[in-house]
Amino acid sequence: MYSEKVMDHFMNPRNVGEIADADGIGEVGNTVCGDIMKMYLKIENNTIVDVKFKTFGCGAAVATSSMATELIKGKSIEDALKLTNKAVMEALDGLPPQKIHCSVLAEQAVKLALTDYYKKRGIDPEPIVGKIVDCEGCHHGEENS
Repeated sequence: MYSEKVMDHFMNPRNVGEIADADGIGEVGNTVCGDIMKMYLKIENNTIVDVKFKTFGCGAAVATSSMATELIKGKSIEDALKLTNKAVMEALDGLPPQKIHCSVLAEQAVKLALTDYYKKRGIDPEPIVGKIVDCEGCHHGEENS
C-alpha cells in the first residue's frame, strides 16, 4: 500500500520539532481525517536555513510533512514557493488515492509559513505566495504574533 520511501519517512521522520524563534509558522488541519500539520521556518538572506514540523495524523501525513521539509531545506524562498503536492508525492514514490490530501496539507503548511513570514515583515503575502485555497475539510490556523 505504501512505498518504501513513505514508510522510511514515517518510521524515521526528518526535521521533527519546533523552532522557538521561527521566522514563519504555518498550521493547517483537515477536520475530516483529523490530520494537523505545523511547519516552522528559519529564513536568512532569502534562504530557508532550517525547517521543522510537528504533525498529528496518519503515517502518510507524517511522511509528507517530513518529505516537504527535506525538499525546501536550504532552498530559496522562491524555490520553496514552487513546492507542489505533486512534487511531494513523486519524491515519496506515490501515495494511495485516499492519502493524496496529506500531500496537499504539506504544501499548504509550507505556503502558510511563508505567508506568516511576509506578514511579520509588513509585506502583503498574497502577490508573492498566492491565495491559499481551502482544501475540502481543511482549516488554516492563524498564528498570533
